[in-house]
Amino acid sequence: MIDWLLRDRSTGRIVVAQRPNVPLVVFVVARVADRLLDPSTSALRWIGTAALLWWAGDEVLRGVNPFRRLLGAGVGLATLASFLW
Repeated sequence: MIDWLLRDRSTGRIVVAQRPNVPLVVFVVARVADRLLDPSTSALRWIGTAALLWWAGDEVLRGVNPFRRLLGAGVGLATLASFLW
């Protein structure tokens, strides 16, 4: 089960984490800038949220293994659910 969940289908290697890609870098930069700058500015928060949803969607569609796809789905659903509460 663990092998199936974590094995990269193209290389055969076990993959749990990868280098951050563009959407994750945009998310982190936007959130850090939001914390350091005026917190009443919501533009950076929206940019960060959009980048996180972009990353989650990319993982669901192109994740290298089922773990990464599930991680993307979970983060995407949690991010969308945060709008409801």
